[in-house]
Amino acid sequence: MFETDERRLARWERRAEWPLTGLAVLFVVVYAWQVLDGRSTPGVHAGLEVVLWLIWLVFAVDYAVRLTLAVDKRRFFVTHLFDLLAVLLPMVRQLRVLRLISVLKVLNKRFAGKFRQRVGVYAAGVTFLVGLCASLAVLDAERHHPDASITTFGDAAWWTLTTISTVGYGDRYPVTWEGRLVAALLMIGGIALLGVITGTIASWLVERLSGVEESVTEAEQATAAELRLVRAELAELREELRAARADSGR
Repeated sequence: MFETDERRLARWERRAEWPLTGLAVLFVVVYAWQVLDGRSTPGVHAGLEVVLWLIWLVFAVDYAVRLTLAVDKRRFFVTHLFDLLAVLLPMVRQLRVLRLISVLKVLNKRFAGKFRQRVGVYAAGVTFLVGLCASLAVLDAERHHPDASITTFGDAAWWTLTTISTVGYGDRYPVTWEGRLVAALLMIGGIALLGVITGTIASWLVERLSGVEESVTEAEQATAAELRLVRAELAELREELRAARADSGR
């Protein structure tokens, strides 16, 4: 029975993978539209907000279904605690920027295996996605505050670049607690991102070096086999020469 349940969970995750990926991309697009389009009417803004919450509801349902299908629910709860927090915390409007965390996780899970062999593409893609989401989130949190220094997307992008690269010029900085939360997550995420990229590059190099070592080993084995064959042929020639000398001496 447990095995059947595990298969059901695996089947659900496989079937939900592409739909969740598409919804994650749609979420980023709609969220960017909502944040960047300052001229949108209240009706359009409300419609975009409804779309965002509907997509988030799908993520919440996915978590609930996976929890239901999990054999060891306690283990699933502990190992997926971050997923639960990412689903529950954004229910508080001030923490809605955290909705982007699960979106990033879904997209990274979907594409990490596809592009890990192409280190440059993967690293550039992850960095761009994290930077875009962080810029949108901090702009959404900061731009309406009277003391804000981040009021345009350009300001947000520059702040994100200096923060994620750990340079931190200080000319742009968040003043709201929501913006500072984004900053804290971005700083932690920047360190983690560097670790992931370094690990990905290291893994790629190890695979490449392993392939080179295997090729060298195969070449050495082939060379050794050829040397053994040459030695055997030389030994046969020596025997033939000895036999020929012996016959001529008679």
